[in-house]
Amino acid sequence: MSKECIFCGKKPQVGNLVSHSNIKTKRRFNPNLQRVRHQFPDGSVRTLSVCTRCIRSGAVTKPTVRKQA
Repeated sequence: MSKECIFCGKKPQVGNLVSHSNIKTKRRFNPNLQRVRHQFPDGSVRTLSVCTRCIRSGAVTKPTVRKQA
């Protein structure tokens, strides 16, 4: 599974980990990805890796829950 948001394309970024003595080493800032079920306009449902900002903004349409009869 790639660490990329399906909707906005957010990927890991590279930066520095700065210690108390100001020594800098490389580190990765990973996006906060969640596996969410998304319902497409044609009605199909798939599980996607989506960042939390896209979930909050409403880019993800969660499928409706049908009650079992």
